[in-house]
Amino acid sequence: MKKIILSLLIAVVAGFVSCRKTDTDVDINQYDDEQIQAYIKTNGITGMQKDASGVYYKVLKTGTGSRFQYSDSVGFVYTLHSFDGQYASVDTIANHYTGYLGHISEATYPLSLQTAIYELVKNYGGKIRLLIPSHLAYGAKGIGTGSSTTVNVRIAGNQCLDYYINVMNNQPGDNQNTYDDLVIKNYLAAKGLTGYQRTSSGLYYLITRPGVGTTPVTNNSYVNCFYTTGLLNGLMVDQNNDAPGAQLEVPEVITGIREAFKSLATTGAKMTIIMPSSLAYGQMGVKANNIPGNSCLRFDVQVLNVTP
Repeated sequence: MKKIILSLLIAVVAGFVSCRKTDTDVDINQYDDEQIQAYIKTNGITGMQKDASGVYYKVLKTGTGSRFQYSDSVGFVYTLHSFDGQYASVDTIANHYTGYLGHISEATYPLSLQTAIYELVKNYGGKIRLLIPSHLAYGAKGIGTGSSTTVNVRIAGNQCLDYYINVMNNQPGDNQNTYDDLVIKNYLAAKGLTGYQRTSSGLYYLITRPGVGTTPVTNNSYVNCFYTTGLLNGLMVDQNNDAPGAQLEVPEVITGIREAFKSLATTGAKMTIIMPSSLAYGQMGVKANNIPGNSCLRFDVQVLNVTP
């Protein structure tokens, strides 16, 4: 009798365990595939192919150059949507990755994204759309904190993901500088900003009030000024607009500001400069100031005086 009861308990426990959906559930592959096919149909998506892992993809632009290796340094811009519509990250001003291809998954991106760039994009300059099954993304637990019903707080469990990936080229005329210049032009057009001029380095500037001083700015100068620095998505990252102003030492400022000070600034001048990432904080950015890698910057400045 005890053996019968024990056998029944084991059977009941096994039944409960088999009904729970987890990352290793044998039915999750089918579940995800059904979700992706329904998403494709609902959104009128065409041209998708399916790889052996279950990722759906469409190559939007074929890359060029030698084949990627995991030890190569790559940079890409992306947008991301979860299938339930509760998470969307579409700010390509901030959505950058720069680093080794083999380290993408260590930066909290799904391993399947890293693999897809290696296996499907293959070369610099490629663009691709990916529909990643949940079991190859963030699984049953999802990622982030807070309620999954609050928009853009977290990716819920068992959510498939829709990525657009644009891998930067490393060739002249189609690289990060080219992308930055396009970003700046789009920003000016979207904001209706006119009158800007571009230097040979890629710096855009607009002098809103000419200076009256005669002391030139050199590498040895100090510039006393009011200023505001921000990303092109409107995020302000630094400012000093209170008297007596900031005392900026020209050799210590970033390249774009140094160029503007030396070629454009005199006492009394007010101007706006918009600089590509190569003249700002480059590939690394400044995490402490919420400046992502490869970020273009806007710098509004009023020069109070110049000390030789």
